[in-house]
Amino acid sequence: MSTFGSLTFSRDYRVPLDELTPYRDRDFELPGRSVSLGTHCMAATSHPLATWTALKMLADGGNAIDAAIAAVAVLGVVEPTQTGIGGDCFALYMRGGEGAVHAINGSGWAPKAANAGWFREHRITAIDPVSVHSVTVPGAVAAWERLAADHGRFGLDRLLAPAIDAAENGYAVTERLARDWRRQTERLGLDKAATEVFLKNGAAPSAGSMHRRPALARAMRAIAVEGSAAFYRGWIAQDIVSCLKKLGGLHSAEDFAEFAPEYVQPIRASYRGYDLWECPPNGQGAIPLLMARVLERFDISALPLESSERLHLLAEVARIAYGIRDAVIGDPRTGPVDVKRLLGDQNIAALAARISPRSRIANLSAPFGPAHRDTVFLSVVDRDRNTVAFINSIFDDFGSGIVAPESGIVLHNRGSGFVIEPGHPNCIGPRKRPLHTIIPALLTRNDRAVMAFGVTGGHFQPIGQMQLLSNLIDHGLSLQQAIDQPRIFARGEAFEVEHTIGAQTIEALTRLGHRITPAENPLGTAQAIRIDWQSGVLHGGADARRDGVAMGW
Repeated sequence: MSTFGSLTFSRDYRVPLDELTPYRDRDFELPGRSVSLGTHCMAATSHPLATWTALKMLADGGNAIDAAIAAVAVLGVVEPTQTGIGGDCFALYMRGGEGAVHAINGSGWAPKAANAGWFREHRITAIDPVSVHSVTVPGAVAAWERLAADHGRFGLDRLLAPAIDAAENGYAVTERLARDWRRQTERLGLDKAATEVFLKNGAAPSAGSMHRRPALARAMRAIAVEGSAAFYRGWIAQDIVSCLKKLGGLHSAEDFAEFAPEYVQPIRASYRGYDLWECPPNGQGAIPLLMARVLERFDISALPLESSERLHLLAEVARIAYGIRDAVIGDPRTGPVDVKRLLGDQNIAALAARISPRSRIANLSAPFGPAHRDTVFLSVVDRDRNTVAFINSIFDDFGSGIVAPESGIVLHNRGSGFVIEPGHPNCIGPRKRPLHTIIPALLTRNDRAVMAFGVTGGHFQPIGQMQLLSNLIDHGLSLQQAIDQPRIFARGEAFEVEHTIGAQTIEALTRLGHRITPAENPLGTAQAIRIDWQSGVLHGGADARRDGVAMGW
């Protein structure tokens, strides 16, 4: 038995659920929204234009993969702080919502010349997020093409058309985008091409203004005609490599030409009778699985939803898991990552035993790497119940802040996630992929998809996923209520809270030893689609922390 506070729980605790519990009514007199419902198809993204694009693609005969690629390409135009073709992507896919889960790793690698010795010789002890060395080969375009060819119905020419139109003819800047853009004027001002594309007289555009990206439209049009070859071996690659070399980068044309995404074996763990699926390392997908396995040993449903006891438990599970992540996760092609042992019963039992209801764990090592990053996640389910969880990222707001001048492409700074510590699993190396934070997720039961979901926010994503799952499964919230619930982020010595967490709860957490700070930004954004196989109804939720819209018919 495992004791937490005044409650005693079985180490093999399970909730005997056949389906997700019926959810409580929301207060219709308060601001908010109801869960979106549909029977034919559903799309959930962080921007109305992307959701509309996905639904239009489905209406025109495309499937969930087509809709996801078209939507994420649009997001790369209308949410330039978050994503674009200069970044990476991961995806999970179930054909017909049943059977095998397919996973693709579209994360790029470091240059062949990027060995740790070079960085030490140049007295570089950490990779600056705005340094040219933070740019790894972007993997998104190659992954999109591979997914479309293997699982979609349309080619890139059709899938990129809405994004090309938005870049060429312009899009309206939303309130959240204007706010994030305004906060990055200093970063954008460091790069001449970035300044020309994103700033006018040194200022970011205001909400409601129009913005156009004609150079990006030209680049995407080339990809639409020539495929990923235009990006990795054509004039776009030449533009990017030339730009990076002028800044002192180690990148070569061969680093781009020889890159390819790969299908990988997804990993899973149980939670309350469901299977939670994630992408394997070099992603951090093993970490929410670890959290799920530890949290499953406690009856968190017996703790009030917004209580300090529940948030303390979530925080301690997260702090343990992040400490393990920062010590062991790296690119499995350059060193083994023993996920089976990590998720094994013996390890899980030992980790659960470390958690006390009376105080925080004091002896956790400090995390490696920067604290917080940005991404977009979307989910699509089509009429055939093809189910996709899709995530695309340039890591920081506006990535590295470096824009390739001829193509107008914002280059991500995923390489800032590497460490320069000999022997560390995540130490930078030639053609090595960094520890990756972006993690799409699928929840299944009896080999059927129950939910496709994801939470953005870089390092926040594992604890964000577990908060959403616990809100939904343990506390019976609707999908939209589960997304709207206030969030926390505990990692290492840090414990951030959104301002919607009550003062009494914060005081109680402080008494337990946590050092509470207000979150500088809303903690992540979530999108999700749940499939109710019995009724045939799709439930969609999207996050108002950005401009999320879930819609179906």
